[in-house]
Amino acid sequence: MTSSIKEQIQADLQQAKATGQLRTERIREIVKSAVTQVASEVKAGSSELRHLVKDAVAAVIDSLQDKGSEIKEEVTASIEGAMEAVTSKRQESINKTQTEIQQLQAQLDYKEEELQQEVDGILAEISNTSQEHNVPTQNAIISAINALKDSEEVALLKKRYAQLQTQLAIIRANLAARYSGRDQNVQQYLDEAKNWYERSRPQAEAIVTQVGQKHSQLEDKLGAAGTAIAKKERQLKQTLRELFLATAELFKDKEA
Repeated sequence: MTSSIKEQIQADLQQAKATGQLRTERIREIVKSAVTQVASEVKAGSSELRHLVKDAVAAVIDSLQDKGSEIKEEVTASIEGAMEAVTSKRQESINKTQTEIQQLQAQLDYKEEELQQEVDGILAEISNTSQEHNVPTQNAIISAINALKDSEEVALLKKRYAQLQTQLAIIRANLAARYSGRDQNVQQYLDEAKNWYERSRPQAEAIVTQVGQKHSQLEDKLGAAGTAIAKKERQLKQTLRELFLATAELFKDKEA
């Protein structure tokens, strides 16, 4: 099995070299294809699977010895291709679980909205009955209701939760770009990040100029990541990394 995959990879690399197509993306595809064919016969997580990946990468290194030490990108591409192949089955399970999580999140959002409407209705009813009391009592009731509605602790918790979900979605986009090999997965997580990011922004946009600029920069980077996917740029990984760092930096800022 080991010798056959080495021979297949080396033969495909030679053919690509002969036709002038020996680029990093092609190397990635060659390794992914070869490992995929064999990995289905190997138990996930076994030492045999690890040896398979190691031999696939070694086949690329052996084939590119004439390039000397300048083969970092080619080696990276071979590792990525091998990892995509061995994680494809697990990725299907991850995608299924992620879909279930999103469905549960939608249910949770709906239930929370229902609860909020019910609470608002109860508070409105209390506010209406306050008319039966004298002015000082009315003022006390209204003040208590407003304090409950405008709780800074609740608003901050909701915002921090949305910020965390934004960062988690961007992390998933980074992992998907590196290991899943599926652009739609990356785009799905970026869309999720955008949705959570919008929730993390203050409802009343009273943001100082510096923080406002950082929000704008983050939106630009989200857009750039989507454009990189559409163009299938290899720069996507770097763009996603910059997006994650920009998000982390933005969310460190204090409230305006």
